[in-house]
Amino acid sequence: MRLPEHGANPHHVYEKLGLTTPDRLIDLSENCNPAGPPFSVLKAWHELVHDIQMYPDPNGEPFITAASDYHELPKSYLFAGNGAAELLALMAERYRGKRAVLVHPTFSEYERTLLAKDVSITHIVASETNGFQLPVGKIIDAMQEADVLYLCTPNNPTGIMPSRDELLQVIRYGEKVNCDIVLDEAFIDFVDELLSFIPEIVHYPHVIVVRSMTKMYAIPGLRLGYVAADPSIIQEIRTVVPHWNINGLAAKIGAICFQEDEYRQTAMRHADNERQKLKKQLNDLGFIFTDSVTNYVAFTTGSVERTTKLYTDLLTRGIILRHSKNFRGMDGRWLRVGVKNEADMQVFMEELSKWKAEN
Repeated sequence: MRLPEHGANPHHVYEKLGLTTPDRLIDLSENCNPAGPPFSVLKAWHELVHDIQMYPDPNGEPFITAASDYHELPKSYLFAGNGAAELLALMAERYRGKRAVLVHPTFSEYERTLLAKDVSITHIVASETNGFQLPVGKIIDAMQEADVLYLCTPNNPTGIMPSRDELLQVIRYGEKVNCDIVLDEAFIDFVDELLSFIPEIVHYPHVIVVRSMTKMYAIPGLRLGYVAADPSIIQEIRTVVPHWNINGLAAKIGAICFQEDEYRQTAMRHADNERQKLKKQLNDLGFIFTDSVTNYVAFTTGSVERTTKLYTDLLTRGIILRHSKNFRGMDGRWLRVGVKNEADMQVFMEELSKWKAEN
């Protein structure tokens, strides 16, 4: 049984499994903000739609200026991309034919894009018994012969955030052995912007930070993300990217999103509250779960067989979770649940409680 490699697109899951799609669907397999796009975006939409007859700005404006203001970082340190997926493909091109280190479980796009560029990968698997904490010693050993290390901060799918000391230890060692560090901060908005490493890249030119606008602002259909890195790296990226790589609507909507401070604060509070409730309920039901700090939690039944049964049984009840069959180190034993609105989370917990009582 080969399932889709990512969350979202629930109809593809039912099609792959030969199941009838229920009338009620609660998609907890993806992690976008359940509040939907900011009201300011919806309000501006009818005016912005007239821009489709105009060519977009080739440098991603006004988005880049807005990102520069938001991070208080010169524009020369920033590059906009057609979603984080395009940016990861560009990163892979930078390391074509070289050596990379991946720490699992982690986002599957790293491996897929690197292999497409003939990158040799050293795989490190974080210990499940140690709660998937960052194995700093093993990482440092592997970095000695590597050109780049990829880290997801906070991690996807575990939701675990490495400590500042752990990150600095790895980053400073990378500087010593000439190993770049790619930090994927796609979900850091839901934790605390103060934890972002973007302000530090002026001191660490070997660090590249990838950010997504999709998750916090609930705009996955627009495809928008950005890279923060040393200007020399940004210029290198520009030379291999097609002209007009992001559309004009995305650039303008992204600029609007950066103005939404209260929206972000509300999303952070909601994610924190619902995550804490979810952890308590999982604990009460006897499930093992990750110490996530963001808007999703991974949990396990203890075996591939029971986890697969839970996954498929919930599908028949109209609830879609994220499987872990393509996450090394989880290998189908775990499921990831995205934090959504209170009503959907309540339905999920009721159905999970019923399943546990029946199984």
